[in-house]
Amino acid sequence: MYIPKHYKVTDFDEIREFIQNNPFGTIVTMQESKPIASHLPFALHTYGEDCYITGHFAYANPQWRTLEENSGNVLVMFQGPHAYISSSWYKTEDVPTWNYQSVHTYGTASIMNEEELREDLKSLLQKYEQHRKNPALWENMSSQTKKQIKGIVGFKIKIHDIQAAYKLSQNRNEEDYQNIIDNLSDEEKDLNTLAEVMKRRQ
Repeated sequence: MYIPKHYKVTDFDEIREFIQNNPFGTIVTMQESKPIASHLPFALHTYGEDCYITGHFAYANPQWRTLEENSGNVLVMFQGPHAYISSSWYKTEDVPTWNYQSVHTYGTASIMNEEELREDLKSLLQKYEQHRKNPALWENMSSQTKKQIKGIVGFKIKIHDIQAAYKLSQNRNEEDYQNIIDNLSDEEKDLNTLAEVMKRRQ
């Protein structure tokens, strides 16, 4: 990923928080000479100095087989809020642009065994269900429901490279920066998230 130096993020704790807050990503692998992709929820795990991304495919999705064929060349992309930035929001004339947050992870993939997959699903359900009134946790599910694990294929990716770009108008002066936040806040509701991100980074 091309990243101008003033947009590059290298703090791992910040990147880890970003992935945890934006866990729905895109996994890209090669099928012969053609890149293929799936959009999936992922989880990030750290064990000492090692970092892994886990997820699962539907068994019917043929992409999981490419992990066995091209295990060392897997890309997972995560994206945060993004928005068009009008140059009319600048004090002096310039070109418009697009602000965004994006993280690319590269790693070596392997297929999980059933026990690893079961533990990963337990962790996933705990994260997204524990706060609910009647949480759909693994231990609460019937044996019939649990059998559906046969319909998915779990995988883990050991990360060997992370690239993160936060293009958030860091190159603008303080007045322009604040004006961008104010105008984004006045735009459609779904753009307010980017304004909040920029506010936190002031």
